[in-house]
Amino acid sequence: MPRRKSSVVGREFGERLRHVIAQTGLTHRKLAEELGWDEAKLSDLVRGKGGVDEGDLKQLLGYCRVKPAEASHLLALFRETRETGYLQIPEDGQPDQVRILIDQERLANEITVWSMNLIPGQLQTADYMRALSEKGVRDESVDYEERIAARMARRELFHWSRKFWFFIHEQALHLPVGGPDVMKDQYLHLLGMAQRSYITVRVVPTAIGAHAGVAGSFLRFGYEKYEPVIFIESKNSCLFLEDKGSLDVYGKILKLLDQQALCAEDSKELITGILH
Repeated sequence: MPRRKSSVVGREFGERLRHVIAQTGLTHRKLAEELGWDEAKLSDLVRGKGGVDEGDLKQLLGYCRVKPAEASHLLALFRETRETGYLQIPEDGQPDQVRILIDQERLANEITVWSMNLIPGQLQTADYMRALSEKGVRDESVDYEERIAARMARRELFHWSRKFWFFIHEQALHLPVGGPDVMKDQYLHLLGMAQRSYITVRVVPTAIGAHAGVAGSFLRFGYEKYEPVIFIESKNSCLFLEDKGSLDVYGKILKLLDQQALCAEDSKELITGILH
């Protein structure tokens, strides 16, 4: 089956639009009839594939009695669907990175992670996350326990039907986060996850010096139905890259990391050595 031309922002737009439609209590068929549309036109729109112009969208939002703030946000997302890549920098400085990240992880059937400074988020224990939040810049408006719970929910994504590759720099393993007990539990959890047949953990050793991933950490999502996506996260923004040039560059980085990292068994031995 050929991959659909659907972007991250298009899928984000479609998800929010499905919620709007669900609140009306109407089926897609009935709503399409009320608007005088073909059902396929509405279906393409909520799948992030386009199919309408801005005037059509305003008609839909008006019929669904969407509040002005949400309507403005949906229109902004709709306009961004014409762009390649998706940069999110919200006004309050706190992007909903966890939710958007989980949405893309659920869709992906292959996830590759390069983490240079920390244990990858998907493999972190709750205590490790808590220690990180306590040492970082804190925002009193953020419920960090709620955020930790959301990140812990990512563990539900681990399933034999997906493949996971984690490249971790050795310095991330040695960085003390939360004290010896927290780190011991973290190492044990990491080793336990590495035993699963669909999860591969490989360490890039400090001894090699400079390496292919010095520019920073990132994730690569591979999809059965869509083109791959690169995800880069900072403190107050997140960026999804989908253009061919970026995908080629990050693909080359992963190929080099594959050459520079220890094999899975040697990586587990290294982690075990640090643990003891």
